[in-house]
Amino acid sequence: MTSRSLDALPRRSARFFRGFRKYARRYIRKNFHAMRIDAGGTLPDLPDGPLIVVMNHPSWWDPLTAVVLSGLMPDARAHYAPMDAGGLAQYRFMEWLGIFGIELGTTRGSLVFLRKCNAVLARPESVLWITAQGRFADVRDRPTRLKEGIGHLLHRASRVSVVPLAIEYPFWNDRLPELLVRFGPLIDVDDGAAESSEGWTRRIESALEAVQNQLAESACRRDPAAFNVLIGGTAGVGGFYDVGRRFLATIRGKPFVADHQAHES
Repeated sequence: MTSRSLDALPRRSARFFRGFRKYARRYIRKNFHAMRIDAGGTLPDLPDGPLIVVMNHPSWWDPLTAVVLSGLMPDARAHYAPMDAGGLAQYRFMEWLGIFGIELGTTRGSLVFLRKCNAVLARPESVLWITAQGRFADVRDRPTRLKEGIGHLLHRASRVSVVPLAIEYPFWNDRLPELLVRFGPLIDVDDGAAESSEGWTRRIESALEAVQNQLAESACRRDPAAFNVLIGGTAGVGGFYDVGRRFLATIRGKPFVADHQAHES
């Protein structure tokens, strides 16, 4: 890989990205009870200029979650994300989504990460989605620890905004899980060199952990009213159970409610 290719913007098809986002919405609707945004942590007002979304990394679903959430931003935004090169090799089509491969744990991989990310952030319309934990991590893992790459990136950045994003996939009352997200307050990076790489890493860790804790509190309350529904998914227990419930509702002259009703004893 030449120096020039390292500095090149990752390839991306805006048309393919829009089509894949429609697919991701359908796929989430089929596999989750609902996709919900914590009402206390909706997407903040975004200034002009490049944006970095720093996410926790609990599941295989995270890239699809990010693709759907990109729809909350203006259409002019162009979205990119680094991914483990080994994982990307299994899903080559994802390169057309703006996803680029990184060799984790190597000096070469760190170099590619920084130079590719810098190429992305040089364009004001760019949004860089980063699962900065660098591995799958349980949502309950504390303290939140991130790879040092995010700190090195911010230390070299200027006029960039960062927003932390917490994600959970808990089961509530229905057969299928909930997809819950919460955004944190915006962090403006005017002059990254004013803080050390380690300082930036610790600062973003603290911000992400705070949003994770807030989302965890909301998730534990199991109150749908505390969330805004982004995608209404598949409700009900399914199979014989819902057939019986539908039959009972019919003979009682009541409307059938697919959502499982939890009753306290």
